[in-house]
Amino acid sequence: MRLKDKTAIITGGASGFGAGIARKFATEGARIIIADIDSDAAQAVAGELGCDAIQVDIGEADSVARLATEAHAIFGTPDILINNAGVTHLPKPMEEVTEDEFDRVLRVNVKSIYLTARAFVPDMKIRGSGVFINVASTAGVSPRPNLNWYNASKGWVITATKAMAVELAPFGIRVNALNPVAGETPLLKSFMGEDTPEMRAKFLATIPLGRFSTPEDMGNAACFLASDEASMITGVAMEVDGGRCI
Repeated sequence: MRLKDKTAIITGGASGFGAGIARKFATEGARIIIADIDSDAAQAVAGELGCDAIQVDIGEADSVARLATEAHAIFGTPDILINNAGVTHLPKPMEEVTEDEFDRVLRVNVKSIYLTARAFVPDMKIRGSGVFINVASTAGVSPRPNLNWYNASKGWVITATKAMAVELAPFGIRVNALNPVAGETPLLKSFMGEDTPEMRAKFLATIPLGRFSTPEDMGNAACFLASDEASMITGVAMEVDGGRCI
């Protein structure tokens, strides 16, 4: 029960890594809000875990402001904010990515962190505590070809995490990132372009431990960083990647 009496909002919590983090947090005693653009999926996970769900478009300012208002009515200012929601463009040469695809990647992967910080940091400062965990990617450390603007967005997340950590440390707020390798999530097919045994083998060949990141892996890592056991850890981008970035 490492997160007993803690409150947490998990964006993109209705599937993939976000759902894995939610399940781990629930078993460790946290009170959770699943925040996701897919309301039905969010309600399904919330029903499974006995927690709350809020529909949110994480890249839209008014929607994030509504999330903050509704969350405050449920349990006040969260102790933990997991910025997990993310998207990618399909693998293609950088110059062939459309402007709409580029804008969508930056809106969900980048602007969302700005919006959640704007919505939740002021009250965390007043309270004198808080934890942000931003889900970045090995793509921000060791980019793969043909995912250029996704790679760049995750590099931004890592830099933003470190910048947030330095600025917010005097207020008792810790900020860390997780860098998963590709995993069994809805984004896997998008990363690979096509989900075939040959393409999976190609991806797995770059991971020394020989498997993808799992939602359980991410839940375990996020739980540690969110817990008091990590009270001296801030500004870290922890690789949960089976050695991919070595």
